[in-house]
Amino acid sequence: MKENMKEKIWLSQEAYNKLKDELLFLSTSKREEIKKKVAQARSEGDLKENGGYHAAREEQGKNEGRIREIEYKLANAEISSVSSTDIIQAGSLITAKIDDQNSKFVLGSREIKPTLNDSSIDVYSLTSPIGRAVLNAKKNQIVEYIAPSGKKIKIKILKIETI
Repeated sequence: MKENMKEKIWLSQEAYNKLKDELLFLSTSKREEIKKKVAQARSEGDLKENGGYHAAREEQGKNEGRIREIEYKLANAEISSVSSTDIIQAGSLITAKIDDQNSKFVLGSREIKPTLNDSSIDVYSLTSPIGRAVLNAKKNQIVEYIAPSGKKIKIKILKIETI
């Protein structure tokens, strides 16, 4: 992705704070814990046949990957509170009829999912097909998008709320 083409990642203040806390934990306590596991396993001898060493290194790689992911999200985060229920924007809680089925979802980063009080609410990014279709739509408006299968999906906006 080009430097000037970075996608803004919409986060609630609560989700942003949780990511910051997770980053602090992963880059300090967790990193040190894994470092000790690697050193302990390394001291056991032959690294080719050392399953504990390889497991610790794999854990270390996953931890460092998550740290990079969180750093990217925090660096590109857009924190805003939704003040309008007239038009759909990042952070809007939307109730819609999608192909004759009622659905409730939020536009934003998946990182906000754990901060929602209702686990049945989906989260769609602003760049997803649904996100692009409903962004800036108004209550009672019908919008469409093309699913990956090629099917045209109609969405009727029933309600716009703040989270």
